[in-house]
Amino acid sequence: MNSALLRYLAPFALVGLVSAQDAPGFAQARDDFQARLEQALAELAALREQSASELIPLNKSLRDLESELARTRAELQSTTRTLDGRTLDLSTLGGELKARKDEAAYISSRLAEYLAGFESRLHIAEVQRYEEALEAAKLAPENEALSQQQIYAAQTGMVTSALARLHELVGGTRFEGTAVDTQGVVAQGAFTLIGPTALFRSDDGRVVGTVEQRLGSLQPTVMPFGLPEDATRASELVSTSAGRFPLDPSLGNARKVEETRETLLEHVQAGGPVMVPIFVLAGLALLVVLYKWGSMAFVARARPAALQALFAAVARRDAPAAVAAAQAIRGPTGEMLQVGAAHLAEPRELIEELMYEKLMAARLKLTGMLPFVAISASSAPLLGLLGTVTGIMQTFKLITVFGTGDVKTLSSGISEALITTEYGLIVAIPSLLLHAFLSRKAKRLVDDMEKAALGFLNEYAKASSSKVA
Repeated sequence: MNSALLRYLAPFALVGLVSAQDAPGFAQARDDFQARLEQALAELAALREQSASELIPLNKSLRDLESELARTRAELQSTTRTLDGRTLDLSTLGGELKARKDEAAYISSRLAEYLAGFESRLHIAEVQRYEEALEAAKLAPENEALSQQQIYAAQTGMVTSALARLHELVGGTRFEGTAVDTQGVVAQGAFTLIGPTALFRSDDGRVVGTVEQRLGSLQPTVMPFGLPEDATRASELVSTSAGRFPLDPSLGNARKVEETRETLLEHVQAGGPVMVPIFVLAGLALLVVLYKWGSMAFVARARPAALQALFAAVARRDAPAAVAAAQAIRGPTGEMLQVGAAHLAEPRELIEELMYEKLMAARLKLTGMLPFVAISASSAPLLGLLGTVTGIMQTFKLITVFGTGDVKTLSSGISEALITTEYGLIVAIPSLLLHAFLSRKAKRLVDDMEKAALGFLNEYAKASSSKVA
């Protein structure tokens, strides 16, 4: 306020200073200045009063505004805290929502796995009974028009049916359906299911038997009973839900095993055309073995006493006695020694050559035809391998035509491959053993001849040495 007054009085002061130089007009200027000063002071006082009167309301308004500001700040802090809490709650709810969604997805997937396992454990006779409900439960998660609650309702409804099925299986259950007989004719009738075994009886009573699943067929197949009384009991049980249950403890496996049995001729025919040379080779090898075994079995072996008598005659250089002693010895050994005794007067080298000639002839006779047995032993597995190759080629041809869905279609080629290998080894192993046995027997006979020949020549040498001395 003082600075404003000074700015107001500054022009008057300047005028006063200028007018002071003018003495006559100084008094008048002073009076004007004094009047203006008083007026200014009056205005200053008025302004002060006005300012004082306005300051109190302004201070009150300021205090009110400060109080409102403090209250607003408190509200802001409270709202901020509430917002932070809501944000935290929202984040927590988002995490819980995600966890619940994950749990819901996990439960849905577990239910789907349970339904898949339930379907795989169903008896073939029950498939048509639960087919529609299973299909609806499996397709429910993929149906966008259904809510999650409806999806759960479809899946849990199937679980409820599965639990009810367990209770029914304990005491047995009966339901209508269709089945296929062994001729492929579809028949309408009723099933009776107890545990893992099911029976079927057509409405007309012509088709009665146990229910099984055949490869490549989605329809239950009725296998007839082997005994008429079993068929009668099964028909009565299905019709009246009371009676004796003809149970197969093997659940049909015994019948399947029985169906796989085949005669020897059927087994051989399954081996294909390669079985012909294998059997021809086996027959020829068998004839050779029998012939050689028989011929070697009747080959006489030299007795030690007869040999000693011959050696004594050779030592005495008694040719007639030596010939007589050699003739008493039978078999190839006797023939060889007879040649030596007949030429007892000849030089040792000649006797040795003559006896060696007989030895070689006997060896060739004893070991003759034995190589054919060895050839049979080595050729039979190769023929079996040839049958394996042709069988595998046949299998691949069938795979090209029919695919790999039906294993029975491929069984012919696989059987041919395995059977030819089997019979190739059946022929080879005995042939190998018999060849070794006969070769050993022939070698033993030849060794006996060599031993007798060495003894003869040694006695001849001793006699020659004593004669020279």
